[in-house]
This record gives sequence, structure tokens and C-alpha cells, in this order.
Amino acid sequence: MVNEATVEGRRIAFWGNDDGFSPQRQTLVFIHGSGGAYEDWNQQILALKNNFNIAALDLPGHGRSAGPGEQEVFAYVAFVEKFIKTAGIVKPVLIGHSLGAAICLGFAIKKGDEAAAIVPVGGGVTMPVNPLILDGLKNDPPATIATIAKFSVAKANREKFAAPLADSLSRANRETIHGDFTACSRLDITAAITGIRVPTLVICGAEDKMTPPAMSEYLRDNIPGAVLALIPEAGHFAMLENPDKFNITLTDFVNSLPQRAGKP
Repeated sequence: MVNEATVEGRRIAFWGNDDGFSPQRQTLVFIHGSGGAYEDWNQQILALKNNFNIAALDLPGHGRSAGPGEQEVFAYVAFVEKFIKTAGIVKPVLIGHSLGAAICLGFAIKKGDEAAAIVPVGGGVTMPVNPLILDGLKNDPPATIATIAKFSVAKANREKFAAPLADSLSRANRETIHGDFTACSRLDITAAITGIRVPTLVICGAEDKMTPPAMSEYLRDNIPGAVLALIPEAGHFAMLENPDKFNITLTDFVNSLPQRAGKP
């Protein structure tokens, strides 16, 4: 069900279990990507809600949450930290896609002792954005968003996913989505990731053209103990394109964590 929390005076929407957060279940916090909303995780919510506590939030300025959005990844990190505390969540597993992946990594760098584990999906230590994309989001959003949607999914999946994805991104606030891509373009946590000490599962679509697998391989190789899972038949939106494989991979990882991780 959709819930609301007030964080720094802003109304924040998130999907949470009907029966609340049970102390007997591990809590998963899902963080969407640029211009996204909690519905990006619908395939995970439906499949995992009976086994885990779930909080899939709309970042500020996204979906049903009040704005404004941010233009720096670590500003979003600070917000997510406050949201977790406001919601009474204890040591969650953070799962983030794209911008959300950067937020997960930033959280582990700044507040790693407050997370049971992180799962960056389609991320990197830097996330360069073509200046033409940033310019296009301001001056020709429809064409730019259509291009982003096309190249965000595997070629074989474009007919099924590109148009709905473009429609979803088109509903995002123009300034907010531009701020999200700006935040990604400014990111550089190359020197910091070796200090991450929480269990880390790196996930990437095998056919991701936006954040190619080499970027995830770098995360695996430089975060102590990290493991990498490549999702076949998927591009940048691996959780949408191949949800069955994604969900199995995520579930196996979470179940491998210490039994009491994240539980009071």
C-alpha cells in the first residue's frame, strides 16, 4: 500500500507492506533512478512482499512526493538517511537503480554502519552524461526522453518496453529529471569505494548500454568482498526486463546475509 512520511517538512510517498515492518523480516529499501518513481520496482514488490519488509520510495520531486528534487547525489543520500530514520527502519538492504545505485554507494560510503547491505543496479563510480542529453532535457524533452528510453533497454526488448518507459519518464517534472541527470554527471566516488565495508551485490544488465557491465565490474573489483551478477536478456532496466532472474538473484543474496541482519 502507498504510505506517506514527512521528511524535512516534505510529504514523501512510499510503498510499504500492508502489515507494516515486521521485526521477523529483513527490510528492503528500493530507490529508483533518474525521473523514476516507486512503480519502477513493481515486479519486485509483487514478488517479494510476502517474504520481506519493503519500502519503495518516491524521491523528493518524483512520483507522489513533494519537491524539489536535488542536483547532487549526496544530497539524495542525506534524504534517504532521514527517510529511513523517520520510517523507523533498522539496518535495511538498500537496492538502487542508476541514480539510485549511486545513492546506495554514497550511503555505504557515508553511513555504511546503518545498512545491512547494498545492491547497486546499473551504476558506477562515475556516471557521465552526454551534454546533449542535459541540453535536450531542457530544450526538447520529448525527443530526448524517447532516445533515453530506446537505449535504456536491450535491443530485443525495445518493442515491449521503450514506449512505456518513455511515457513514464515524460511524466517526470522537467527540472527534477534534469537535476537527476546533472547529479549523475557530477558523481565521482572512485577514491571512496574501497572504504565500503557492507556486503555488496552489484547487478547489471548484460546488454546495458547506459552503464555498461565494465562499470559494474570495476565496482566488484574495488569494493572489498563485492560480487557481480549480470542479468541476461536485459539492458539498463534489468529489474523490468528480466524480473524473474533479477528477483532470484536478489533473494539469494539477501538470504545469504547473517540471519539477524537488519532485524532489531
